[in-house]
Amino acid sequence: MSSAPAEIPSADAMRAWVRFLRLNQRIARVAARVMRDTGLSVPQFDLLSTLSEREGATQQDIAERLYVTKGNISGLIDRMAEAGLVERRALPHDRRSHALFITPAGRDALARGDAIQREMIARTLGQLPDDEIRALYDILGRWRDKVRDLPES
Repeated sequence: MSSAPAEIPSADAMRAWVRFLRLNQRIARVAARVMRDTGLSVPQFDLLSTLSEREGATQQDIAERLYVTKGNISGLIDRMAEAGLVERRALPHDRRSHALFITPAGRDALARGDAIQREMIARTLGQLPDDEIRALYDILGRWRDKVRDLPES
């Protein structure tokens, strides 16, 4: 972080921060439990979901998108390839990298995971009024931008 002194956050900012962190932890625990019903872990679902938006992405692309190291994602992709959920295809212009694709079995697992995720959203966040959801989305976007402005090291 910068060496300039930061303003002391308000009590409301502190309470919102802690509430957000606790909510994130609770959602992660529930998601891990219900995602097991699909035969996927949360990281596997995240990878399939991300790959569904960027079919043919490289391992490095996926690692950057998921904010993990290439080494961390490598083992996950190995296990998912062995399980028949994803496949690697050689890139003609780069023999060291492979394009990643979802297999039919991976698409089935992704559909099951997506249905569970949609149900969780419908039963929780989806119960809030649309204008509050839009406001939350905007706030989270502005908060994300502030976090992006922080130095990484």
